[in-house]
Amino acid sequence: MTKKLWGSRFPKKTSVLADKFTSSISFDYKLARYDCLGSIAHARMLGKQRIIPQKDSKLIVKGLSSILKSLEKGKFKIDPKAEDIHSNIQDMLFRRIGNAAHKLHTARSRNDQIALDIKMYIKNEITELTDFIILLQRSILKFARDNRKVIIPGYTHLQVAQCVLLAHHLLAYIVSLERDKARLIDAQKRIDQMPLGSCAFSGTGLPIDREAVKKELGFKGLTENSIDSVSDRDFVIEILADLSILSVHLSRIAEDLILWSTKEFSFIDIDFSFCTGSSIMPHKKNPDVLELIRGTVGKIHGDLSNVLIMMKGLPLSYNRDLQLDKPPLFDAIDTVKDILEIFIALFEDIVIEKEAIRARLNDESLFSVDIVEYLIKKGLSYREAHDIVGRIAKDCLDKGERISELTNHELRKYSKKLMPDVKSILNPVASVNLKTSYGGTSPRLVERQLSIWNKRLR
Repeated sequence: MTKKLWGSRFPKKTSVLADKFTSSISFDYKLARYDCLGSIAHARMLGKQRIIPQKDSKLIVKGLSSILKSLEKGKFKIDPKAEDIHSNIQDMLFRRIGNAAHKLHTARSRNDQIALDIKMYIKNEITELTDFIILLQRSILKFARDNRKVIIPGYTHLQVAQCVLLAHHLLAYIVSLERDKARLIDAQKRIDQMPLGSCAFSGTGLPIDREAVKKELGFKGLTENSIDSVSDRDFVIEILADLSILSVHLSRIAEDLILWSTKEFSFIDIDFSFCTGSSIMPHKKNPDVLELIRGTVGKIHGDLSNVLIMMKGLPLSYNRDLQLDKPPLFDAIDTVKDILEIFIALFEDIVIEKEAIRARLNDESLFSVDIVEYLIKKGLSYREAHDIVGRIAKDCLDKGERISELTNHELRKYSKKLMPDVKSILNPVASVNLKTSYGGTSPRLVERQLSIWNKRLR
């Protein structure tokens, strides 16, 4: 069993129950790589500053480098009885290089060590997450470009509203994902402060060089207060908050695709590789993967709540409760990456049901706003125009009749401003072409946005 780093002070062994309850090795093993890298930089600095002999510093670096290679080759054996990953690596180092290993922990505490490891882990994960977001944006963009001419009925309150280009709807996903990416990149700035050297919480009297360690580990700045350095978990909360928002967007995408794949909508057909069947109903093709994405997002929000609730009652500075920040952090990051990967692949094989969509576009209520704006252009106030079209909807659409089949005389009963040319806008193509305001769904504007995003994401 790995020797405890603090065991010499205790007159008796801790209870097996206490050991099991307090151990974090079952989850913080994920930080092993960063623990080695941080320790290598720390050992080099200790030697350079002559806090420990250079020969010991070099021996420690050599030993840690060999452990790092073992990690990269998948040959690192975790001791399930170790208190944490720091103890596990320290013990392994001792077995490889002997007593020099005992000098590694000079001018360092597990308090600042773990803060460093988590920050290094998050920095790396942010890079991976943003890469996945870009890949998903590209996948959605290709789908949008391939179907740039498809018009669909848009919905508000899940009620038919107006016509929009499918590509315009898909661009909304890309824009929201861009905000998610920006939030993660922005969080990186606050994470990029190196905490090592804060020790337990008050710093050290030894002549350490935090700046040198900062540069070797690729941090942009140093934490400025040793107490805050070891007790701060804002960076964990912030990344979980960012992932929670990202997961909301992913859940909403999933919900759209679920709805669109139903017989009631029939806008799309999801590839069989992302669906499952029923044990009792042979005809079923269920979008279970998307449903599980939608459900799993609640777990990510729970991860955020978990850390927020844990942190709210903690006094400064370090408390053992902080050990519990890692399971929700790891869970949220791994879950979001899994969901992003699924979506990247799923969008490659979605089939558009063009005939079914075209049938839905026969609903002339989709063009009510176009008639309102037609009348406004003729000089009527918005309220007058709205009331006129409201009466048409009540007398005509609500009874299953078509506005385009009204005679000119019948149209003019509602308003003398309604001329025969109003019928020319009662079709999907004309409707989307009318939406020329910046950010609107006109084909010209959407084509421009597709081009812009193609360049951004190239």
